[in-house]
Amino acid sequence: MIQISDAAQEHFVKLLSQQAEGTCIRVFVVNPGTAQAECGVSYCPVEAIEPDDIRIEYNGFAALVDKDSEKFLVDAEIDFVSDQMGSQLTLKAPNAKLRKVADDAPLFDRVNYFLQAEVNPQLAGHGGECSLMEITEDGFAILQFGGGCNGCSQVDFTLKEGIEKQLLEEMGDELKGVKDMTEHQRGEHSYY
Repeated sequence: MIQISDAAQEHFVKLLSQQAEGTCIRVFVVNPGTAQAECGVSYCPVEAIEPDDIRIEYNGFAALVDKDSEKFLVDAEIDFVSDQMGSQLTLKAPNAKLRKVADDAPLFDRVNYFLQAEVNPQLAGHGGECSLMEITEDGFAILQFGGGCNGCSQVDFTLKEGIEKQLLEEMGDELKGVKDMTEHQRGEHSYY
């Protein structure tokens, strides 16, 4: 899953020798599968190891990956490079972010990518998200809101003045508009 160069392995062994016995490294992805995905490496003391962590043994240490990050770290590479400017760890994880779809991809895929890459990061700041459920034959994108958007008094404004305007600017020749299928009445399903 994760390729760690010999130089990086030596570096980790050196760093871990200064930590409490049993400490591993943890490789993780924050916001996996989104355009804002960030990869990182940290120490993981014994008491922070989770039962469902994936343990990968290397020469002199172990790396841990949480279950949620696993598929986003496929083909990841960690290296330790030194040059005249100093040395640093580099982590490349080509599957961490949401993969851009081609301009000629099906409309559903392009709208879904736009929602995941552009809209959901904005909604996440308010604890919300939206999902594309379908595109109707008459050209409307049907969305389902969740999280902080469910029960929010501003969801209609967000839908029409935010999401719909942006989508029509990008794909107005193929879409007529956006509709919401979320049940927004107050109840047990509401976020707040």
